[in-house]
Amino acid sequence: MLFAQLSVFFALVGMAFSDPQYNLFNLIVFALIVAFASATQDIAIDAYRIETAREDHQAAMAATYMAGYRIAMILATAGLLGIAAWFDPNEETYEYSAWLASYLIMAGFMFVGIITTILVREPEIRISHETKAQEAQAATYLKRIAILPNFLQSSVEWFYKAFISPFFDFLIRYRWRAVLILLLISTYRISDIVLGVIANVFYVDMGFTKVEVAAISKVFGVIMTLLGAGLGGLMMIRHGVMKVLFLGGLLSALTNLLFSLLAIIGHNISLLTLVICLDNLSGGIASAAFIAYLSSLTNVSYSATQYALFSSVMVLFPKFLGGFSGVMVDSTGYSYFFMITAAMGIPVLILIVLANRWIPSSGYRTSN
Repeated sequence: MLFAQLSVFFALVGMAFSDPQYNLFNLIVFALIVAFASATQDIAIDAYRIETAREDHQAAMAATYMAGYRIAMILATAGLLGIAAWFDPNEETYEYSAWLASYLIMAGFMFVGIITTILVREPEIRISHETKAQEAQAATYLKRIAILPNFLQSSVEWFYKAFISPFFDFLIRYRWRAVLILLLISTYRISDIVLGVIANVFYVDMGFTKVEVAAISKVFGVIMTLLGAGLGGLMMIRHGVMKVLFLGGLLSALTNLLFSLLAIIGHNISLLTLVICLDNLSGGIASAAFIAYLSSLTNVSYSATQYALFSSVMVLFPKFLGGFSGVMVDSTGYSYFFMITAAMGIPVLILIVLANRWIPSSGYRTSN
């Protein structure tokens, strides 16, 4: 986490001092470093969140994580633009000094994470007997078949433990049920993601202005997402992850039907506000439950790698299918398209019921 945060900090400083009018290449390089380091930070924070708390605390951790992430996104988007506008109120001209100050301030905000990382302790993890036995067996096998020099043998063993073992561990623990888990993970957010690809185009076609959509989504939408995340965390503590996971999937599908109603009625600010509020509320509940569920599937010995695998699988198929959203809208119209996205949630609910019946709630969770 500390390495990733320092990388983001220095890369943001580099972006601040790279005027795109004269140093576009440098700006691109530093932006790529920010993207890579921030992704690394996300995975490290996910691993820390999973390893530092007991399974019964993962719901609260997931809700808190979502709230912090949303606040950070607002700061990094609307906050950045607001700072730039404050230094340069004249939006008709480009003023480099305004963006220099904005990116330096954004870099300064990284000290919140850097100081926190320095103050917190490394999680204490007790590796399970099953995991130790798997790694010992693998190490013995690698030594028997190794034809590499001794100085490379340790590197091969490290690579196996860091990258290969997490996948084998997942397959060994869940066996055929791993297929069911991956199906659930890859489809859980399909209704929201497929709809989200076409949402902005839909708003424009319905006659809503950018100001109207931004005002509603950035204010009411964010508030309802945070409320949904907190509500989801509270419900998981009382009713468990799987019931809230089912509720989140159900609500996400049903709110898509509201978009269908909006497509029929047309330009209506009150209905748009209601639709965005309920959609974000259900999305907050679903996201908090899903994060907690993914966390429960990991083995704390491989938390970073396994959670990275799950989060990647989560968006792969929905994003691919979302690429055809425009074609589907042209063929069916908005109203039927939103009904189709709602129907996509039905197989997800069936998978949740099957997962609740056939799959243990967690892996080898042995941390304090």
